[in-house]
Amino acid sequence: MNPREVPTEFRLKRGSTILNYISRFSATEKAVFGLLVVIAAVAAAAMALGVNNYFMVEVPAYGGSIREGDVGLPHTINPVLAVTDVDRDLSALIYSGLMKYQNGRLMPDLAATTSVSADGLTYTFTLRDNLRFQDGSPLSTDDVAFTVQKIQDAALKSPHRADWQDVSINVISPTVIAFTLKQPYSPFLANTTVGIIPKHIWGPLSDDQFPLSRYNLEPIGSGPFKETGIDRTPSGIPSSYTVSSWNGYYGDAPYLSSITFNFYADDEKALSALENGAIDSLPSIAAADAVKLASNGGEPYTITSSPLPRIFGVFFNQNQAPVLADKNVRAALQMAVDRDAIVSQALDGYGLPIDGPLPVGMIGELPPQTSATGILPAAASTTASSSIAAARSLLEKNGWRLNPATGVYELPKKGSSAVTPLSFDIYTADTPDLKQTAAMLKQTWTALGADVNIKIFEPADLYENVIRDRKYDALLFGESIGKDRDLYAFWDSAERTAPGLNIALYTNAKVDKLLDAIRSTTDGATRQADYEQFAELIRADIPAVFLYVPDFIYAIPKSLHDVSLSSVTVPSDRFDSVTGWYNTTEKVWQIFSHSVSIH
Repeated sequence: MNPREVPTEFRLKRGSTILNYISRFSATEKAVFGLLVVIAAVAAAAMALGVNNYFMVEVPAYGGSIREGDVGLPHTINPVLAVTDVDRDLSALIYSGLMKYQNGRLMPDLAATTSVSADGLTYTFTLRDNLRFQDGSPLSTDDVAFTVQKIQDAALKSPHRADWQDVSINVISPTVIAFTLKQPYSPFLANTTVGIIPKHIWGPLSDDQFPLSRYNLEPIGSGPFKETGIDRTPSGIPSSYTVSSWNGYYGDAPYLSSITFNFYADDEKALSALENGAIDSLPSIAAADAVKLASNGGEPYTITSSPLPRIFGVFFNQNQAPVLADKNVRAALQMAVDRDAIVSQALDGYGLPIDGPLPVGMIGELPPQTSATGILPAAASTTASSSIAAARSLLEKNGWRLNPATGVYELPKKGSSAVTPLSFDIYTADTPDLKQTAAMLKQTWTALGADVNIKIFEPADLYENVIRDRKYDALLFGESIGKDRDLYAFWDSAERTAPGLNIALYTNAKVDKLLDAIRSTTDGATRQADYEQFAELIRADIPAVFLYVPDFIYAIPKSLHDVSLSSVTVPSDRFDSVTGWYNTTEKVWQIFSHSVSIH
């Protein structure tokens, strides 16, 4: 046959002969033969399906949604003004910044590239091409500059203002902008994660109009999700808020098609909504509630958690309580504490014991209980009774004597019959975890031989009337360390008075120099070495008894995958990885999967 000729039909050789044989079958033989043919066909199909499944993998699919619970109401969904968890949650999804955190790493977002001058003072950003806001308007460096200027505007009282004070702005072109600092500050890039607002919408508004604009509840950003619906009560109060995947987003499109936020007046109502299925997920759950939820294995949600960069401890005010100026006293108090018991009972296990001023993982990626500079050392595993005995021995070696009548240690004053009793007060906030921690500390230190009283304040009252004026003996409190990991405000001697956050009123010239060096260096190895030295100096001086870092606790549906909490400092940080979240899947041939797998 000519190779170019195309046959008009296909024939089975000896097909007519086979049919002749079949036609001679009896009815029974034809039935048996038909059954065999069916079995053979089914087997062949099953084999083909098995081979097909062997070469196919399950990958994330676009679509699906979740219903998230939030305590509170939206007021200013605006990254310049947002201070509440609800406003920050929605801002994190709707807006985008020059940089972003993803899976714990800082990387470009609106920026295509960034560079830092040799002196560490000037940061230059080049934007991606063809950026737009969700209303279709172009996004340029004019919008970036406008956003920073509004943050710097004292009249607006932006929570980010301190991050941008004394930073000058230079718009070089519609796609290139530079920021110049007065002195080197290596964590500066973390500040550029703040969302960018559109100048064409906010520019015409005065400072007085700014917080009242409807765009605070109907925001226009450039992030992966845009506002698509608000449900309100008959009185006009928002009851739920829906954001949907925005098809104009420049980055990887989210797998989830939408997220609906349902708002609740308090934690109890939000937890009830989770348990009765009205919502799928709920952030910032209290440890005691998490224990109860985690015990319900048959529910459609699961509990996930991650350590927060918050250092809780007892900070000593040696000026108000001279007895705490004795380093031996501070060492004995530290020695007696059972941190594991506090984490187990006050936090229901949702936290990590620490014995230093650094958050977990701040020095390298060391796991818990391996580093003496930040994580609880192995020596802390001794029993409570032996720790107390060792602490008593330390006091007695340094002149303290136990008064058998009171059970309190006393230090005789030289040349006098007077004594100084080991007595002080613990001041703390009216929260369940802190109250229980204070009670446990009192019990331990009373067993040691100290006279300890607890004074409880409402959180706002504690700050206004106690912390700000430094009117406390020992303060049981937490330091919330931002993503920039800058510890200057907590330990530099210049920050001993309000609004500084050096609540231990700590002074050490070497520490001051190290904190300045850490802020100015861009070399990771140098910064890590400085942090290690800083932590050792703090530990040696014992200005505080460090206790624990708490966990961020999040209830999520079991069907939701790839939720990363590696960079959570505030609840809205849980959305750093939101574009990778998925709850629906599909099967594709392995060669088309691009190495995507299901976890």
